[in-house]
Amino acid sequence: MTSDEKPPVSRRDVLKTGGKVAAASALAGVAIPHVHAAPDNTVKLALIGCGGRGTGAVKNALTVSKEMPEKVGPVKLNAMADVFENKLTQSRDTLLREEEIQDMLDIPEERQFLGFDGYKKAIDSVGKGGVAIFTTPLAFRVPFFRYAIDKGVHVFMEKPVVADGPSGRKMLNLAKKADEKGLKVGVGLMCRHCDARNELKKRIDDGEIGRIHTLRAYRMQGPIGSCFSGPNDTEDSELAYQIRRFHSFLWLSGGSFSDFYIHNIDEACMIKDAWPVEAKASGGRHYREDGAIDQNFDSYAVEYTFRDGSKLFFTGRNMIGCHQEFASYAHGTKGAAVISTSAHSPARCRTYKGQQIELNWRKPAANQIWAYPQEERERSPYEIEWENLLAAIRNNEPYNEVPRGVKASLVTAMGRMAAHTGQIVTYEDMLKCEHEFAKGVEKIKSFDDASPLQADEDGKYPIPEPGVKKDREY
Repeated sequence: MTSDEKPPVSRRDVLKTGGKVAAASALAGVAIPHVHAAPDNTVKLALIGCGGRGTGAVKNALTVSKEMPEKVGPVKLNAMADVFENKLTQSRDTLLREEEIQDMLDIPEERQFLGFDGYKKAIDSVGKGGVAIFTTPLAFRVPFFRYAIDKGVHVFMEKPVVADGPSGRKMLNLAKKADEKGLKVGVGLMCRHCDARNELKKRIDDGEIGRIHTLRAYRMQGPIGSCFSGPNDTEDSELAYQIRRFHSFLWLSGGSFSDFYIHNIDEACMIKDAWPVEAKASGGRHYREDGAIDQNFDSYAVEYTFRDGSKLFFTGRNMIGCHQEFASYAHGTKGAAVISTSAHSPARCRTYKGQQIELNWRKPAANQIWAYPQEERERSPYEIEWENLLAAIRNNEPYNEVPRGVKASLVTAMGRMAAHTGQIVTYEDMLKCEHEFAKGVEKIKSFDDASPLQADEDGKYPIPEPGVKKDREY
């Protein structure tokens, strides 16, 4: 796989359905095994990782089944698993309050699993042809994916797929095994499934704004999730504390950079139809209270370079009281485009003659060329990605988003590593880097086990030190 490789399969080349294209595996057109759904034609779901994103993913899948049964068929939630009882309980109770999907929930107490081996029990419950939803911190992706493949279970995994090179190489090998077994795998980079963004991409590919030379993306906001953490003053063990606050630790999430910024970076690469080959960056920790133990910077600025010399400039910040912006833009030789306006959806994509962009989507400018119908409610890309995955399972169509998910994850991590080390980092550097953050994670059996990240004698965890630690992030 070369540094400037395009996404494994063009979205317009495979599985064309009403103008949308599901990402497909490299085996398109090749006879593959058919991994059947349950005998009654119901696809069983196993939710593994019962936080807000996992609960949302279940709702998305069941909603799609309810709204388009002729396309995706019947779907039921069959099992749940988490290492925290309160997370599982909250997720279950939230789902049970949703009247529209109550008849699609089949989760008796005996199929609600707690513990670090719960994922195996949940996967075993749905059996061959079911779908395992991985919405735990990414540190557990490799062993979970391996087990699902062994059991003949399809997978939906949340982004990022990996945080480091060794895990990236493992996931790419596992993706090949999934293809060999005819398994379908979705990755939660839902912006790729967005109707508005795909229409924008078609227009840009057709030359509406000329050749893209610059992309800009921003996610500047206050502290989000568990990105900042102080000392563990809870009753949790160190391992439990780290997992609860996974955004604070690189081994669990790739940090705030990978977990939150990957969407903006990936949607820019989607529009460019290429991946950056190198990154240089800066970042820092400001206004931090004494005792902060997380590994994140609170500001990042990255310059990504593509093979043709064009640039993607990404700015990320988690600070209170500063300018906030959550959007992505493209600039071409004839005009400019809005890739996303505010958050992930609705995207409110638009194109303009020249480089002036009207930031108020409600106010069409004189130089506006096109806008995705703003008066219409954009379909949720979170639901479209499930529509595409479930349809591929029903029709036994090649579908594997892991190679692209790994690429997006490593390109994102490339920018993060450039900021954390102060060095220029290429894609090949990132892929071949031997620093494995979550080494031995598959051996964790209880919260009493040691974390892959250990504090020093003062209770401090290692943090990035640009210019000092040059070949590893901590």
